[in-house]
Amino acid sequence: MNEKIEIVKAWLIKADHDLGTAKITYLHIPEYRDTIAFHCQQAVEKYLKAYLYHLEIIFNKSHDLVYLIDLISQKDLFSKELYDKASSLENYSVQLRYPNIVIELSDLEIQNSLKIAKEFRDLIIDKLNFQIDYNSIID
Repeated sequence: MNEKIEIVKAWLIKADHDLGTAKITYLHIPEYRDTIAFHCQQAVEKYLKAYLYHLEIIFNKSHDLVYLIDLISQKDLFSKELYDKASSLENYSVQLRYPNIVIELSDLEIQNSLKIAKEFRDLIIDKLNFQIDYNSIID
């Protein structure tokens, strides 16, 4: 298998680990809302970076999902709805990891974050036309 495909798959696997971690945490320690939301954001970030690498678009180290979609849009336009969904996860990136920043998240927001991360997974896997095995916990 060529190096490009291996790197794209490595990004996808890391993203699946984040999504799986979010889902397992949600199922077993639902009060860890910040951790769940963080891993959903991280999963989407990595799915987008996998697609960027596939498209051979150079990207800076960034957690900004809108920036990543803007780059992708150079070659593949994403809908406003996808932008909005990605934007809804923006506040869950790195700043959520610090104790002096508190974001109260409802059950609905957490469920929506998980749903968005899974939607991005499905979208990117479909665009790449890859078969990537993953743990069914993600569903």
